[in-house]
Amino acid sequence: MPTVLDSLNAGLHHAFAADERVLLLGEDVLDPYGGAFKVTRGLSTAFPGRVLTTPISEAGIVGVASGMALRGLRPVVEIMFGDFLTLIADQIINHASKFRWMYNDQVRVPLVIRTPMGGRRGYGPTHSQTLEKLFLGVPGLRVFSPAHIGDPGGLLEQAILKTEDPVLFIENKLQYLLQVNSGLEDLDVQILYEGDGNLKEAIQSTIICPSYRLTVKGAPTLELTLAAYGYMAELARQAMLRLAYEHEIFVELVIPTDLNAFKLSPATPRVLAIEEGTLTLGWGAEILARVVEEQGSRLKIARRVAARDLPVPSSGPLEARVLPGVEEIIQAARSVIEQPR
Repeated sequence: MPTVLDSLNAGLHHAFAADERVLLLGEDVLDPYGGAFKVTRGLSTAFPGRVLTTPISEAGIVGVASGMALRGLRPVVEIMFGDFLTLIADQIINHASKFRWMYNDQVRVPLVIRTPMGGRRGYGPTHSQTLEKLFLGVPGLRVFSPAHIGDPGGLLEQAILKTEDPVLFIENKLQYLLQVNSGLEDLDVQILYEGDGNLKEAIQSTIICPSYRLTVKGAPTLELTLAAYGYMAELARQAMLRLAYEHEIFVELVIPTDLNAFKLSPATPRVLAIEEGTLTLGWGAEILARVVEEQGSRLKIARRVAARDLPVPSSGPLEARVLPGVEEIIQAARSVIEQPR
């Protein structure tokens, strides 16, 4: 069974084979190294001249790639660590995401920026952050996060070949080694799409960004809705099984792949949003705000699980205290269920 890393690598190879306008720029992406996390391995061998290794200048890389996109190419940029997105903020926020609007819809910027996010590997405060929330509210920029469910490489391939606007593609470091569609034996999986959920309508759109709804097979009445993405979705999956088998609490888990266009329609009156980024002003806060606006008095309780508002330590035990894990999800879920309203 392929891993998420294998799937993303295959998605890149398929995109390169499908369209000669696809190029890749990044640091240390040439074979035999193939990138810091090996997602680009084999590309420079299979497609010589279309994989460009660059100096250490993230802003320069994205600036050049934006120019390529404006000229009709379909560049993919690898930023070695997601923490370095801060160095390209000007290029994304003030340039790539705005060109289509500034030039009266006469230009397109089909640019995909891939980057690994997240901690739990002891890399310390400047190589372990989860920073995508800084970009979720930028008009003209889409933010995708693949799940280990479904086809993560297919989502990347679609983003490269079908997008006409810049995409920030978030890949969690620990997610790379997860086997695709693993751990689903005891779960029912439903694929959700934006709009009315009609597959034909979704296929006609530019990019299909599914959300996945997981429930324990044979579960009685659901009591709680969990929402999580990336690697936190895997931890939430583990938590939902333990909640069912150890505490007889049955929940639904909704996993989006499109973070800034995601709409949560919970099947329960209790919602727990889960993310690896810091708690304050995060993705979970936005999701819960939208649920409150839409559900009104039907919603009983809304709560978040997220990292503490602290830098990520290098020390393993301290890192585990800062970042949320399975136990924190279980405790929060039980607290929500037991809290009277």
